[in-house]
Amino acid sequence: MSGYHERLTRRGVLQLGGATVAASIAAPLIAQTQNPIRVGVLQPFTGGLEALGQQGARGAELALLNANDSGGINGRMFEIVRSDTATDPKTAVERTNELIRRHEVSAIIGPVTSANRDAMRPTIERAKMPLLYATDYEGGVCSKYITCYSALPDHWVVPLVDHAVKNIGNKFFLVGSDYVWPRQMNAAFANECEKLSASVVGEEYTPWGAKDYTATLRKIQDSGASAVAITIAGADAVTFVKQFVAAGMKDDIRIIFFGFSENYLSGLTESESEGIIAPSNFIASLESPGAQELNRLVRTRFGDDAIVSNTVDAHWTLTRMYIEGIRRAGTDEKDAVLDAMVDQTIRSGNGEVYLRPEDRHVDLNVLIAEVRGGELHVLKDLGRISAANQCA
Repeated sequence: MSGYHERLTRRGVLQLGGATVAASIAAPLIAQTQNPIRVGVLQPFTGGLEALGQQGARGAELALLNANDSGGINGRMFEIVRSDTATDPKTAVERTNELIRRHEVSAIIGPVTSANRDAMRPTIERAKMPLLYATDYEGGVCSKYITCYSALPDHWVVPLVDHAVKNIGNKFFLVGSDYVWPRQMNAAFANECEKLSASVVGEEYTPWGAKDYTATLRKIQDSGASAVAITIAGADAVTFVKQFVAAGMKDDIRIIFFGFSENYLSGLTESESEGIIAPSNFIASLESPGAQELNRLVRTRFGDDAIVSNTVDAHWTLTRMYIEGIRRAGTDEKDAVLDAMVDQTIRSGNGEVYLRPEDRHVDLNVLIAEVRGGELHVLKDLGRISAANQCA
């Protein structure tokens, strides 16, 4: 994939689609004379998860652009290199190699899916390249070179199943996209159900780009489920919810949606989204100082209509942890930054979070939220949850 360079303003990032772009951010002349710190933003800008990719990119770029507005780090400015995984593991590996060898980035922020992350991992570790992964996932990654701002099953599945059994019912149908994260999340869900004497009455996995969920909906309807737990990703999830509601199933079967955020609200009508229950680490309607600050920063940078979501918050916060690692280390040398950025507490959009040195995962503040009137609102604030050590 060919690349090109363009000068950016302080207030925005170009909409780059699938192109790979090294973007030099406008800076005072004295700062431009020093070598920039080049950071790869590797997200799915095409392939079905482009909405999530755009949200992740905006969160990361917000942190980097704001750092540049403050004069950079130790007088050096950040240069952003966007690249597209196309939601495809093979492409993700190719783009990773391109970022490392051609663009000589100091770190890579992304991708989204576990399949892409796992495909990239050997390349990342061979190159000793910091990978900043800010997407919820199934757990189990233990690597010096992969730092995770990620909700794990301990964060989301365990408290959500407990809440659902107490407030919804004890029979669940699990439906997900056919890749690693949904299968592992559903395995954790079934395990929690067993502990609580609840049951999984059906389990189904659908291919990327599915258009017709009629057969799956019929199975759900016939199963006697109290709720359907969704781990379908991206635009496919919107299609599923629309067909679920159109089939008249919503009044009898509740929707639990892992990975749901404000990003999905834009694709659903108010009546379609009403009552969806989701675990999250951040929702835009929070009245906390951190949430208000993030809302203000995003809309100042990207416009009043910009979506502020859990995905934005995760990428914004993890990227700031990386920036602080450079500040602490006094260099962008990879190993030095990786060592310096852990054992760090920083304010997210939802309270303070802590990056653990033992497994490079973050202790997160967790919410159970429900959609009411077209917005996510807090049902239960669970506070900070420390998941099990992923290197144990």
